[in-house]
Amino acid sequence: MEFGLILTFLVPILVGTGVMGINMIRQQQTIQLAREAGYLYARGFDFSLPGNQTILTRTGAPIGLSATAGQGNSEIIFTALIYVDDNECGSQGFLDSNGVPTSACTNYNKWVFAQRLIVGNSSIRSSTTGSPLTNTPTGVIPDSVTGIIPASQYVTASGAVANFSLVNPYSLVDGVVTGLPSKQFLYITEAAATTYAMYPYTASSTYSYGLF
Repeated sequence: MEFGLILTFLVPILVGTGVMGINMIRQQQTIQLAREAGYLYARGFDFSLPGNQTILTRTGAPIGLSATAGQGNSEIIFTALIYVDDNECGSQGFLDSNGVPTSACTNYNKWVFAQRLIVGNSSIRSSTTGSPLTNTPTGVIPDSVTGIIPASQYVTASGAVANFSLVNPYSLVDGVVTGLPSKQFLYITEAAATTYAMYPYTASSTYSYGLF
């Protein structure tokens, strides 16, 4: 009888130890996926191409990454951001005779989406940077395959504004240059996967991101 009573405590502990161990491994695999995919993404690897997605899903196979939208147990979110400064406004003709951005450059001094591409099951987790709005009068129209948003849209459409402030934009103060160079894209990869679950422990999700 005593042994039976002890088992009621030991079994959940043993199960929890196993579940925690498996999910620690899954977290490391999620970190690895975000890091390796980010290295390639920042170097111009186009993950909208089926062949490149096949390479990606092989890397993410241990956590169930699928190239089929809405399928699998994980996802990876590719985001390219850019800071709308004087040069970006000028590229669209929104500078006055003194080189000052006009009111037409409505996203001046804001981080905006230049690309958003999701591979895998997008229902697992939303991006921490938000998402570009596409179904509103002030939204954007990303390319249906690559997810690229043209500059003509992201400098003016409020739907392109991102929830991001981790990196400072370009700044030149007293001869000291800091922050991301003007017209340079910031590449973000976010990976998430459903955790292993066994009663009475429920599933949640792992998460990792990289900035490049």
